[in-house]
Amino acid sequence: MNTVSYNREAWNKQSNSGSRWSIPVSDKTIRAAQKGDWNVILTPNKNVPTNWFGEIKGKKILCLASGGGQQAPILAAAGAIVTSFDNSDEQLAKDQLVADRNELDLTTVQGDMADLSALETESFDLIFHPVSNVFCEDISPVWKECYRVLKTGGRLLSGVMNPMFFLFDHEEAEKTGELQIKYSLPFSDTKSLPKEKLAEITQKGWPYEFSHSLEDQIGGQIDAGFVICGFYEDDWDEKATPLNNYTSMYISTLSRKINLE
Repeated sequence: MNTVSYNREAWNKQSNSGSRWSIPVSDKTIRAAQKGDWNVILTPNKNVPTNWFGEIKGKKILCLASGGGQQAPILAAAGAIVTSFDNSDEQLAKDQLVADRNELDLTTVQGDMADLSALETESFDLIFHPVSNVFCEDISPVWKECYRVLKTGGRLLSGVMNPMFFLFDHEEAEKTGELQIKYSLPFSDTKSLPKEKLAEITQKGWPYEFSHSLEDQIGGQIDAGFVICGFYEDDWDEKATPLNNYTSMYISTLSRKINLE
């Protein structure tokens, strides 16, 4: 099964059905960003620290797998030259809708986050990559491609899922309020779920998800050549899973492409 193609169609469906991550920001939000009042998120709740960005006016930013009419248009309104690269046509259409409405400098490119061959080497000052590699089977190519297209001295801002999330059956936990370990890690919808559960997900058109170890998430960035310079954790919505009562669900990192030779 080609999970990239499947998830592309699944996210097109999610976008058309009004997913939280597919609601374009308002004209008011864009006008505020044009005046210097803006914030964006890598994870569901916490705003990214402003000092993680540096000066972005006139800088070339790649919004990687973050389509949906939200972060990319805000960064463009704040003065950046933005390219939004996403697997989903519909998510990119939301970015383009806001860009056209507010006359923003924003380019959209459709493709797989693990293959940025359409983008030139060392062409971006900053990459903004919110929680999305959970939809990617192998994330090592993602980090390597980010390193390639980023300029020396450039920044990679990433949000990732805490792999512990995938140990549990969260639908059952929502019913009973109790957490029971059910799956081993690394988790994969296509390999870990019983056939009937995978068939249900496929029938509903939900994107397939994949857990990734912290070694792959953090160590993978280091192996690609990045230096980790910033770190914070975040929770999901309060009632989304009882696991919120015990540990953070998300991790954000600031990494730099620095020539250490």
